[in-house]
Amino acid sequence: MIFGIGTDICDVRRMRASLERHGERFAQKILSDGELATWQARSARWPDRGLKYLATRFSAKEAFSKAIGLGLHLPMRWRDCEITNVASGKPEIVLHGALKTWFEARQLTAHVSVTDETDYAASFVVVEHVPVIPTP
Repeated sequence: MIFGIGTDICDVRRMRASLERHGERFAQKILSDGELATWQARSARWPDRGLKYLATRFSAKEAFSKAIGLGLHLPMRWRDCEITNVASGKPEIVLHGALKTWFEARQLTAHVSVTDETDYAASFVVVEHVPVIPTP
């Protein structure tokens, strides 16, 4: 059963302005340690790819926060929601800390899709309630 749906669109130019204003501190506030390392590597080699990476992660976390119905209120925290990719490239949401505990206690699972174009990054998240059926 669907628990919630969230979507978000992010203006990449807004991300650029935030980075110019606040520097790496802005990315450190949004990204988990693993995401931050990826962002730094991409930004060093291809600054535009790094910027789009940051925008897609920001957008996906916003969409996730809407899908779970919390917005950016505890236990939802930017760094406890990590957007990773499996070997095939499919994005996945990996949760940490109190957010992971909250999410698992409700027997939820999440599906995420991200995309970006020149000026925009967009994300769509579906969160399902998947009750665990005990085996006899």
